[in-house]
Amino acid sequence: MKTCERLVQCAHFNPTSPVSLLSHSYCELLENKRSISGSSTACVLILNRENSTLYTANIGDSGFIVVRGGQIVHRSEEQQHYFNTPFQLSLPPPGLDNVLSDRPESADTMNFPVEKGDIILVATDGVFDNVPMKLLVDTLSEVEGEADPVKLQMCANSIALIARSLSFDSDFMSPFSINARRNNINTMGGKPDDITVVLASVVI
Repeated sequence: MKTCERLVQCAHFNPTSPVSLLSHSYCELLENKRSISGSSTACVLILNRENSTLYTANIGDSGFIVVRGGQIVHRSEEQQHYFNTPFQLSLPPPGLDNVLSDRPESADTMNFPVEKGDIILVATDGVFDNVPMKLLVDTLSEVEGEADPVKLQMCANSIALIARSLSFDSDFMSPFSINARRNNINTMGGKPDDITVVLASVVI
């Protein structure tokens, strides 16, 4: 994401193609002479104010939702090879070329119009696996149309804390547990995982 940020700040990107931005950033890391190993899902959104259109690229089980009028009007599609094994961009250590890895071009891409006051939530699976969608929407609806960054940050913090609390609740039928049971895995409770929340209000 730091590479994505730098490319955007240098204006070296296509404002209608977040997947190209993701691809260029990934290629830079592959060509980096420093030893960097690991894997990650990714979700990149670009708001084009000239045509009030949001362009998205999502790979893996991070994702986004757009809330308007207390309803989800747009959402990303989760990408999984199989249950609990999301698509991901990988930088394997030398000699481990057979690890699971996907290309940025495999990202699910969308574009759609947005309206002033729409709330956009971008988050990792630590949020979506633990916080029921209704609770997320109810929480986000409280800041619909809000442009105050302090209030938006407070809402983002609240969502992160809710996700963290539920992830350690062993008696909670979490979204992750529901999906696990659909895959014949009898489990209960939340799923401790990375939790990242980015919240924005559309201002056009």
